This record gives sequence, structure tokens and C-alpha cells, in this order.
Amino acid sequence: MAFKIRLARHGAKKKPFYWIMAADARSPRETGKEKLGTYNPFLSQDNPLRVQLNKERIQYWLSCGAQPTDRVRLFLEKASLLAPKQ
Repeated sequence: MAFKIRLARHGAKKKPFYWIMAADARSPRETGKEKLGTYNPFLSQDNPLRVQLNKERIQYWLSCGAQPTDRVRLFLEKASLLAPKQ
């Protein structure tokens, strides 16, 4: 089964809050198999709570072959969980 690490939108209207999820790539609206972290775009860039990651579980899903989406790849590169894309 193909998995993606992607964002799932939560929060109120015009104030999104995202969960970083491991989800089946074939299902467009599935909330996911496991919550791996959070992303709050309304916090400042230097706030450590803007992006929170469960690094151990993300490493597990990457080792299982899960592919991150473009936005999640940026978060993982900043956290040194993935090498920068060439």
C-alpha cells in the first residue's frame, strides 16, 4: 500500500491549522493512519510551536517508503530529517 506524509486541514474558517499525517496516497480525503505532527501558519517564523514533528515516527514512515508532499518535504529538510532536494 502506498503512503504519503501530507497535511490534513483542521481549524476554523479562515484560520487553518494543519496536522501532518501518514495517509494512504490513493484516498484524497482520508484523515490518515497516524498523526505525525502539527503546523500552525499563524505563528511567527521563529516560534518553535509553528511546526512540531514526531521525529521517531516520521523516520519509521520514511523507512516504510512513505513519500512526503512538497510542503512537508520543506519541513523535514529544515528539521534535518531529509537531505535537501537537488
